[in-house]
Amino acid sequence: MSTTATTPPTDPTVPTVPTVPTVDQLLSDARVRLAAASFAPPRREALLLLGWVLGWSEAQVLARGEVAVEPGTAARFRALLERRLGGEPMAYLKGEKEFYGRPFHVDGRVLIPRPETEHLVEAALAWPLPGAPRILDVGTGSGCLAVTLALELPTARVVATDLSLGALAVARSNGCRHGVEERIHWAAADLATAVALSTFDLVVSNPPYIDPAGAAALSVEITAFEPSLALYAEDGGLAAVEALLDAARGLSPGAGLLLEIGAGQGAAVAAAARQRGLHLERMVEDYGGIPRTVILKR
Repeated sequence: MSTTATTPPTDPTVPTVPTVPTVDQLLSDARVRLAAASFAPPRREALLLLGWVLGWSEAQVLARGEVAVEPGTAARFRALLERRLGGEPMAYLKGEKEFYGRPFHVDGRVLIPRPETEHLVEAALAWPLPGAPRILDVGTGSGCLAVTLALELPTARVVATDLSLGALAVARSNGCRHGVEERIHWAAADLATAVALSTFDLVVSNPPYIDPAGAAALSVEITAFEPSLALYAEDGGLAAVEALLDAARGLSPGAGLLLEIGAGQGAAVAAAARQRGLHLERMVEDYGGIPRTVILKR
């Protein structure tokens, strides 16, 4: 006579012990899922995101592959990974982005600072400024330009404008974070309206310059998460730039206007500047060899 083994019933009074994954297990799963994402995020982001959640460096994460990750921490990492797989940028997940060697708070109210925008800072620092310069940052967003210039030029007085009140709130928080809040005047304004340009020695701006017609070619990371107000401009992406060039007629002779522009816009911007009596000093290429920073003089 044969007998069949039966599995004893589970005792509902005994709590289920959650599976505790290791660092390597979390990384392996995340890398596979990132590799399958349609917008092709780098697999290295798994390492960066897990390191950020754990408070470890990349080297520490790699060296501690067999370490068990507490369930709550693993759940937090997996939740952030799901958001990343949906296209949400890493900077928004972490709430922070480095710019010119300093951390800046960012969220969905502001454009994420890009490395190419650092060329605007370099151009501003190279400009022949007086001892106590007055600088205007138009469309400040996260405040990365205004705050950086206030830090790099301790005698400067900076005015930062933005049409978005949410962006201004983020910018002010970054001013406080870096200790220059009192040296920057924050103003809600559409581009350079409501300010007298004749009082400034230098104007810098990273305005919206993407043609809305080309939005379909952009990554979901940009189109679904970054603020459209900071991205798109009519007239082939040139409307905001041309508005700033118009406003620059109000600059005093010798004052500078430094602009970031989109790929392929260099010739059109140079021609528009000449029509308005602005002298093109030079254009600076970004890291991809694309003319990106326009340096103009009144």
